[in-house]
Amino acid sequence: MDIKIFHNSRCGTSRTTLDAIREAGHEPEVVDYLANPPAREQLKKMIADAGLSVREAVRSKEARYGELGLDGAGDEALLDAMVANPVLINRPFVVTPKGVRLCRPSELVNEIL
Repeated sequence: MDIKIFHNSRCGTSRTTLDAIREAGHEPEVVDYLANPPAREQLKKMIADAGLSVREAVRSKEARYGELGLDGAGDEALLDAMVANPVLINRPFVVTPKGVRLCRPSELVNEIL
């Protein structure tokens, strides 16, 4: 099965999700999204396919969020900010043929494996 995880190795939830994928017998494509962020349209599609709003997919507790004054920002401004500052993308997103999930909590990955 083709599986892609947008991963941050410093994040416990992301590491746990990656471990769960491997324990289920799959070796995913691991994308360090901080170094290689998804393109804007790809990010927008992942968010929509996961059934989330753009605001639900942004890490509002990151310092950069406040620095950019994103509290009242609309979806397009949030997407632009997330692409320019990938630290603002919530994690981990997992993409499989069975669907897309923002795996917070990590157990959500089981829905698409």
